Amino acid sequence: MIYLARRNPALAPEDFAQAWREHSALGAGCSNVRDRVLSVSQCSRVLTLPGLAGAANDYDGVNLLLMRDLKSAADIWSDAQTLAIMRPDEPRVFSTYVKDFTLVCSGRVLRHAPAGPRPTHCVQAFLRRRSGFTAEQFQQRWSTDDKALQDSPALDAALCINHNLVLGTPPPGFDFDAIAEWWFASESAAIAAFAAADLRERLPLALSDLADLQRSLFMFTHVTHSRP
Repeated sequence: MIYLARRNPALAPEDFAQAWREHSALGAGCSNVRDRVLSVSQCSRVLTLPGLAGAANDYDGVNLLLMRDLKSAADIWSDAQTLAIMRPDEPRVFSTYVKDFTLVCSGRVLRHAPAGPRPTHCVQAFLRRRSGFTAEQFQQRWSTDDKALQDSPALDAALCINHNLVLGTPPPGFDFDAIAEWWFASESAAIAAFAAADLRERLPLALSDLADLQRSLFMFTHVTHSRP
């Protein structure tokens, strides 16, 4: 499960990560949530200016949750502990309830991170397919054109690349077809990879052929909480 979050407007941008960590601690205390969610990476938007050209500033974070299975992704919304403990806290942290901005995906690792410290910074691409591609045609290309979809100097610098295909019907306003994760060692490494250009200009030609990059959304984030 991947969610694209806006903070509660009452929170300052620099206070969002701490409020989000507090919310995650509630989940860690719920046995049913711990059983269903195998790992969590809370990635808050990089606030350092000038940032990364082309990255969105109107969202505050991306949460990457590895679920035990597809059934767990569906059942968690009706779980008694989730409803009693986590859902009441969501409006304190977010602009709306988490279910309203969460996508369920199948994921593949295209490039494994090297041994050692985990990469800390990620550019996430929430992609909408180009007109003229059916969902099936998009899925076929997204699932098979691995080499072409990594073929750019900017992505050569990524330590890890994950491709996620959105499953089912997304919530209103979040009609994305796929989500890419491009992981870098640091903020400066990511900015250097995209060479101060609009990041869309540095992406593989195969990706610009497949996805409508102007209608897609890009986030520049860093990990502010994870477990395990």
